[in-house]
Amino acid sequence: MSALTCYWPRAIIHIDMNAFFASVEQRDFPELRGKPVGVTNGDVGTTLITCSYEARACGVKTGMRVYEARKLCPGLIQRPARPKVYAGISTRIMHALHDISPDVEVFSVDEAFIDVTHCQRLHGSPERMAQQVRQHIHEVSGGLPFSIGVAGNKSIAKVASDMQKPNGLTVIPPWESRERLHDVPMEKICGLGPHIAEFLSLYGARTCGDVANLPLTVLARRYGVVGKYLWLVCQGKDTEPVASEVAPPQSVGHGKVLPPHTVSRRVIEVYLRHMCEKVAVRLRRYDMQAGRLYVGLRLAAPQKGSPTRSARSYCQDEKLEQMFVFPYGLPDGRRLFDLAQKFLRQRWHGEAVTQVQVTATHLRSASGQLELFSTEDARLLERSSAIDRINRRYGEFTVAPATLLERSTMPNVIAPAWRPDGHRQHIPD
Repeated sequence: MSALTCYWPRAIIHIDMNAFFASVEQRDFPELRGKPVGVTNGDVGTTLITCSYEARACGVKTGMRVYEARKLCPGLIQRPARPKVYAGISTRIMHALHDISPDVEVFSVDEAFIDVTHCQRLHGSPERMAQQVRQHIHEVSGGLPFSIGVAGNKSIAKVASDMQKPNGLTVIPPWESRERLHDVPMEKICGLGPHIAEFLSLYGARTCGDVANLPLTVLARRYGVVGKYLWLVCQGKDTEPVASEVAPPQSVGHGKVLPPHTVSRRVIEVYLRHMCEKVAVRLRRYDMQAGRLYVGLRLAAPQKGSPTRSARSYCQDEKLEQMFVFPYGLPDGRRLFDLAQKFLRQRWHGEAVTQVQVTATHLRSASGQLELFSTEDARLLERSSAIDRINRRYGEFTVAPATLLERSTMPNVIAPAWRPDGHRQHIPD
């Protein structure tokens, strides 16, 4: 049966930009082409966000520390990330995909799924549409490398796009799914966590073919819906739809990594104030109010010879955290920070901190609520809105509390939840 002439009952295309950030650097700076490049968060970043294929050929991997990468690849060229540039390119790519089909799911800044099932009579076979996708992305991205997988469902399309990198195109028709998956290692399946992998190894199941031969009850009884999903994937029967609609936000949060073993209250307060202001800005920008505020600290692992930690000060997962009621009202950074300071007074006792997190939850629309604000709140909202407009035009925190003059100089990064439109369009810390 030919994939070029047969109508597919379901057809999904997955696109995966290859070494996206590093490829953009090589595209924009010709002197980097053909050389090992590692991208970090800022000039002083210590961990690789991604690396070029030349670096990967030496054994360098994403997530590796720079000093470890240089042991494997002494000629590694470190480049600071440019998140706004990457987000702009991704936005053009994702919008261009709608020329093929309206059913596009932006999976991350460098990945997307396209449901082309209903476009076959208009554009031709799924493989032909994949070629059209290739031409579109090549034009709008300036020739960046990317891989394409075409299959009868999302999970297999994602596996297919990983089979030929960079710049590969792999087609797995629905009627070949189970056979083509047979020898694929289970770690290639999106959504497989280490605990499930360890559980499967007890049954000697390391490939999709191994799992497909297990009774469904083995996974379903232990892991419920997730277990059933993985079993169906290995059968080539994943039915998960392409989700083109972005769900309303359930929370708005920001976190930041601190310098190693920070014990200065002043430094921790500056970082918390920074995160509180960022959360408040986003709530105002998208006209939302919060009913709860989560504040958390990640604690440093104990150093050799340090005193035993007290049970009162440390949680088992190395975190201090607390949820506060934040009555729906004006999202103001100062008010959020008041709760963060209360948290510090009550829960923090001088332990070394490596990361802070502030998250607003229980969100609702603020539309029509202005008349409920006090006169003081209304004035504060007017002032905050004016500052927000200035900062959007001239740069984040052009106008800001004086405390934030001491904030971290590390640049913003692109969050996994980034999307080209709507409330997830921002590039958060």
